[in-house]
Amino acid sequence: MAEDQKWQDLGEKILSAARTELYLELPFLDAALCALRPARGFDTPTMATDGALLYYSGAWLASRYERSRALVCRAWLHLLFHCILRHPAKRQGRDGALWDLCCDIAVEHLLDRLHYPCLAAPEAVSKREALYARLGGDRRPLTAEAVYRQFRRERLPAYEQAGLVREFYRDDHSLWERTRSQGDEETWRRAAERVQTNMETLFHESAAGGEAVLEQLRVEGRERHDYRAFLQRFASLGEELGVDPDAFDYGYYAYGLRLYGDLPLIEPLETREVRRIRDLVVAIDTSMSTSGELVRRFLSYTYSILQETESFFRSFRLRILQCDDQLRSDRAIGSAEELRAYMDQFQLIGQSATDFRPVFRRVEELQRQGELRDLRGLLYFTDGLGIYPSRRPPFETAFVMLSGQGFPERVPPWAIRVLLDEDELSVLEAGPEDLSEEDIL
Repeated sequence: MAEDQKWQDLGEKILSAARTELYLELPFLDAALCALRPARGFDTPTMATDGALLYYSGAWLASRYERSRALVCRAWLHLLFHCILRHPAKRQGRDGALWDLCCDIAVEHLLDRLHYPCLAAPEAVSKREALYARLGGDRRPLTAEAVYRQFRRERLPAYEQAGLVREFYRDDHSLWERTRSQGDEETWRRAAERVQTNMETLFHESAAGGEAVLEQLRVEGRERHDYRAFLQRFASLGEELGVDPDAFDYGYYAYGLRLYGDLPLIEPLETREVRRIRDLVVAIDTSMSTSGELVRRFLSYTYSILQETESFFRSFRLRILQCDDQLRSDRAIGSAEELRAYMDQFQLIGQSATDFRPVFRRVEELQRQGELRDLRGLLYFTDGLGIYPSRRPPFETAFVMLSGQGFPERVPPWAIRVLLDEDELSVLEAGPEDLSEEDIL
């Protein structure tokens, strides 16, 4: 027991020295370096955190420190970047082992791009560069989410995954499954914002070489949209059959039943006011610049939301338009059954250039004909490249595109830009099998 105490005391001193060295060379990390408190009470072979405390093996730290101080600094920063990028909180709902590997690869990629003396560990990184290039790390921020998506698409073989784990494993992730408080999540969100601000302003010069870190922080801090909540923007107020519990006094109702047996003094109202979607237009950019796979996933995801009974009034009018440089398909949907049938037989038509104007002309024509009397908005899934209308239409318009894969800056100021994470489209309630490769014309 005394021997264990000795190693733990030594480990705490090593961590303190490493934190000081990191702070002196990377002062923009000041808030993050102070957010984790070294603690004891959890047996880990390396280092571990639950988002609030840092647990460590004193013997492991001593062995790495003996080889090189930089190895300890890298291990500390490796664990710290997991917290700054909120990797533990994003593990839920994913393949845990694969997600852990992807997080380690993303963090080690950052460390290999930080050219500071305190991180110059005597480790060969040349064999990693081929993997980084394969994952697109030379073209875009190598986020854990991007690595995870690619490995899932590639169906990463078990033997290759095991080899990559041996190469990139540094810290213990077993505490990531612990329940984390909202306070811890908010602490790391604020720490990430401060690190990004520091790198862009006060410590801009000392942050040289940290461009990869800054890019990841910008991706992490970008605006995200709750697509389900956003669809409610197009809802309107209307009446439907059903008891409205807030429209009458239950006291009088119950009193009448007690007094007269079966005669309530106030009958419940037979209708209630609700906010739901009555008219909606969904337009699909079917040009060659738009991935057919992403179109199918977007439609499946939107379908999974719209098929919920609480999204639409019982009687609704949904138009699904397909357009590249001209209108290719116009389908009217009036019930949940028709919507399901359309998805079962969906065919993607197009693959030419992109012109958004035919869709807007068609929608305005339908309004004049009285077929979309209560239209609140148009959803247009696209990559943002195309010819836009020169004037604002008489209805709200949202151009929906994937973060990092579209051109939201091209969207006119009168329209709404909705950026979705590709991960969000990957979690489908009405699986992507509804739309197969053979459906493309």
